[in-house]
Amino acid sequence: MSISKNYERPNIQRMTGYSSGEQPNQAGIIKLNTNENPYPATPAVAAALASIHVEDLRRYPQPLANEFRQVAAEYHQVGLDNIIPTNGGDELLRLIITTFVNAGDTIAIAEPSYSLYPVLAQIQDCEVARIRLQDDWSMPADFAAQLNACGAKLAFIVNPHAPSGVLTPVAQLQEIAANFNGVLVIDEAYVDFIEPGQQYDAVPLIKRFDNVLILRTMSKGYSLAGLRFAYGIGASSLTSPMLHKTRDSYNTDMISQILATAALRDRATAALSWDKVRAERTRVVAALSTLGFECAPSQSNFLLAKLPQGDIRYENSELMAREFYQRLKDDGILIRYFDQPRLRDKLRITIGTFEENQKLLQFLASYLSKN
Repeated sequence: MSISKNYERPNIQRMTGYSSGEQPNQAGIIKLNTNENPYPATPAVAAALASIHVEDLRRYPQPLANEFRQVAAEYHQVGLDNIIPTNGGDELLRLIITTFVNAGDTIAIAEPSYSLYPVLAQIQDCEVARIRLQDDWSMPADFAAQLNACGAKLAFIVNPHAPSGVLTPVAQLQEIAANFNGVLVIDEAYVDFIEPGQQYDAVPLIKRFDNVLILRTMSKGYSLAGLRFAYGIGASSLTSPMLHKTRDSYNTDMISQILATAALRDRATAALSWDKVRAERTRVVAALSTLGFECAPSQSNFLLAKLPQGDIRYENSELMAREFYQRLKDDGILIRYFDQPRLRDKLRITIGTFEENQKLLQFLASYLSKN
């Protein structure tokens, strides 16, 4: 009789993997749960896709995606060596950890945050320090001091914050970078949805500080979540070891390089969808407020909505949030519910099209009127 053995490393045996948002196969589902752009990629991307010939796939892609790097470098007004393309933002996060953090070191995250960060830390067998955000989801004033006090070698800040959408000003990011003794990763997955009036631009920080890495992705603003293409922006002392030592060979394929390059070149057209999302975000916040929901001031393409308070019907708002999530799902509308502290009485809602948002709002209004 053969005896089954477990060959996993002990830290892998102990961990729980990342749980993705639901991706249903059936038609007719309204997906407001994984922060995808509700509008398609630009015609320039469609044209680039149509120009690809199957015979071209027999050859390996350009190893460093240099055409994309050049377009990105020109856009951000940085050098070619400041850009590293990756197979989605998640690959960049993993590369950062494996390149700059030893097993047993401490990685810090703002809590709550993107749930993949601690998973990647556990894979590397690192300690995770969770620094509590303030009640309004802003960074504590002593964030850098707390990072140093726990001995963090690496810290993740998602900005705008997920799941609230709250934006940390560049001045505060600068203060953190100047005082933190480790590598600061600013995850800007949702940066394209920030109101232009905010004049947000953290890229100049990489020229002032050699410990800042910025993550950008084509998944959200450019409607290419299915493509899996992202890139990092940082000092060459940070990007070079990842580009030339720890990156997988040919880590981005030919098709993704071509389409991502076309999308970034046509960002003016992509920006039209960002305007639509921002307009819908404003409208949905107002409608939810009328229904008694309280939304954090989001600069992203999603809202974190707290259930109505002050009514006997909502004495147990945590159970109500879970029930709202399930009832919406049963009705063919997917949103996100997080079963974790500070989030159990809230729902995260991706901004969809006008029609999708209307169906959500109509359901909520109908449900509330019956209870």
